[in-house]
Formats: sequence, C-alpha cells, structure tokens
Amino acid sequence: MNVVSVFQLNEEQRQFASIMREFAEAKIAPHAVEVDKSETFPWNSYKECLTMELPSLGVPSEYGGSGADHVTQAIMVEELARVCGSTSLTMLISKLGMIPVINWGSKYLKEKYLPSVASGKAQASYALSEADAGSDVASMKTTAVRDGDFYILNGAKYWITNAGISDTYTVFAKTDSTKGHRGISAFVVEAKWGVKVAKLEHKLGMRGSPTGEVIFEDVRVPVENRIGDEGQGFYIAMGTLDRSRPTIGAQAVGIAQGALDYAAQYLKSRNQFGHPIAEFQGLQFMVADMATKIEAARGLVYRACSLIDSDPENELSKIGAMAKMFASDTSMSVVVDALQLLGGYGYTTDFPMERFLRDAKITQIYEGTNQIQRVVVAKKILG
Repeated sequence: MNVVSVFQLNEEQRQFASIMREFAEAKIAPHAVEVDKSETFPWNSYKECLTMELPSLGVPSEYGGSGADHVTQAIMVEELARVCGSTSLTMLISKLGMIPVINWGSKYLKEKYLPSVASGKAQASYALSEADAGSDVASMKTTAVRDGDFYILNGAKYWITNAGISDTYTVFAKTDSTKGHRGISAFVVEAKWGVKVAKLEHKLGMRGSPTGEVIFEDVRVPVENRIGDEGQGFYIAMGTLDRSRPTIGAQAVGIAQGALDYAAQYLKSRNQFGHPIAEFQGLQFMVADMATKIEAARGLVYRACSLIDSDPENELSKIGAMAKMFASDTSMSVVVDALQLLGGYGYTTDFPMERFLRDAKITQIYEGTNQIQRVVVAKKILG
C-alpha cells in the first residue's frame, strides 16, 4: 500500500483561493439567479471571468496561457461553482475541448487554437457522446472518411455542452468501422465549416450552460486537424476524461460548499422557541457531518488534480474516478441536507437551495456516470 502525504495548499494557492472567493461573490453571484431563470449563456459572468484571465489558467504558457497547476485550476472552478454552477461550467468546457490538443495535438493545432481559447476570444466543446453511445463509446456511429487532404465528417453528437456557443468542437468519429474502439479518431472541427445545432435541451440544472444536439453533414475537415494518429481517438478520449473528471469533482465541492455556507448563515439568523436554531444540537450535528464530508471530498479532489501534473505511479485514472464519484455523491447529500435545514423556505425558488440541488445532480452523471466511475475503480483494484 502506498503511503500518501497529507495534501496542503501552498501560500500562492491560498491567496488565489481568497481572491477567487471575493471575485465570485462580487462579480458572479449577482448574476446567478437570472442566468438560471433565463436559461441563457452567462455572458456577463463570462466577461467578468475574462477580466481575471481565468480561461488562460489551463493553457500552457508557450501558447498564451498562464500554465497554472491543476490544483489552482480546481480552486478556480470550486469558487465559481460555490455561487454559480453554470459559470463554472463555462470555464470547464473550453479546457475540456482543448485537453486533447494540449496533450496529443500537433504543434500546428496548438499554435492555431490554444491562444484564442486562453484569451477567451474563442470557446471549445467536446463532442464524444451520441444518442446510443454514452458510456459505450465504441458504439458511436459518427464517421470520418478520408478524401484526399480532408476527412468528410457525418453524424450527430448528443449532450454537447456549449452547443451553439463554441467556435470549435473536438469531435470523435469512426475512421475504420471494422476495428471497434481502435477505429476511432479525433478532430478539431471549426463551427463555421458547417456544424449545425439541431436542438437545445431544457435541463433540470446548469441552465445557463447550453446543451444540445450537434449535427455534421458532409463537413470537410482538413487532415492537419486530426488530433494524433488515426485510430488513437479512443485512447485520447479516455485520457482526456481522466484529466477532466477531477475538476468536475471540484465543481461538485463548490456547489456543496455554497449550500453549506448559505445554510449556516440561515441557522444563525432564524429564531425558534426564543433561540437561534443554530443552537439546536440536532442541527449542529448535521452541519458537522456536512462540513466533514465536504472537506474529505476536497482533499480527494485536490490529490487527484495534483496527479494530472505528476503521476509517477500511474494512479490518475483510479484516483480521478474516486474523486469525481465521491465529490458528486457528497454534493448531492450535502445539498439535500442544506435544503432540509431551511425547512419550507428551502423548497421555494426564493432561496438558492433548489438551484444548488438541481446543479449538483448533473455532477453525478456527466463525464462518466458514477456507476461507471465505480467500475473504473473496481477494475483498477481487482486487476
């Protein structure tokens, strides 16, 4: 059994967390209710994030980013999610779309696409899932047929975050339908080449982040826009998710922390039987349990994020799945209890608990359901 040291934030990371907390409270929180209510992309919040140069955190410095470590990136996501889940997702999705380029793309692709994403002038989406190919990626039907210096792309992708907003889509398609998952390849596809958005979903939560069906009909993609080699797509897709799942855990932790913070303030201000209800031991025990679970989830998330930067023992896939699974389950549990602490008020739209609850739920589903995460963990342990 490996001995793991206790993870501690360094001074720079602690200062960044403090700055992000102040920024999110002042600039993002005021828009959160309207973003959720209107079901529209949070442009005001996005522009505020640009003033802080937040999109640059996940991009290497040689391509216009700040090249921040992944724990720092997790802190950013957590603090945004604490006040607005949808805004945190706007920062996550372009990084997700560019992880394949950063890790497996050619110098040409990196130079062409990363600087504009780092500056926030462009946004990216990740197009893997299909109607009949969610967890079963190998059953995808989208095809990319070589035609000289181009690939002809045909198919449909479902559940695409930022659909209709993104300038590029990182698309996975079959280049050889006879080889199963070994016949999948990855491409950077520009929206202006003919990408169509068939419909947008009306979702339970994360309502400020558009999710839709994206259609490709004879879209011509230059060969140089292929990421890696033909047939490498499945490996790239799985490697990408290993690197992105821990930050979904950070998002889940942020939502849980936001719910607990609001509930704690409510307990101190609400009086019953002549006393603040914060003095009632039964409620104190609930708060203690909620805070403990959040802290445990946060520690696991930070450790998983640190493994993205340095993984000498090849633990990222297992620990990342654990972090995403545990943090999202914790988030749902904590938010349900936080809503309970507000009583009837928590059940109304005048208070943020129902929004936290709706936003938390998707963290158990996207980037691999928690049932799939348990399969990943079990296989790593049982061999």
